[in-house]
Amino acid sequence: MARQLLKSGTSIGANVREAQNAESKMDFIHKLKIAAKEADETEYWLLLCKNSAGYANCDELLNNCISIVKVLSKIIATSKLKSIS
Repeated sequence: MARQLLKSGTSIGANVREAQNAESKMDFIHKLKIAAKEADETEYWLLLCKNSAGYANCDELLNNCISIVKVLSKIIATSKLKSIS
């Protein structure tokens, strides 16, 4: 679980960083969608850790991850609206 959590958790930032250098608005949205998927996967792994013996308290990490998912979702939705206008 720790390995999967490391992979998905670090992928969020990498994809957001790529989105900052996107070639178009649609490319920006696409890269942020990938980051959002990785954040969602990270949330899943944190939930598994929270409910497994042998893992430290993950509540703060889980709350931070949920906040990241919400922020990414809002950015994506706002970007889609701006690309339509």
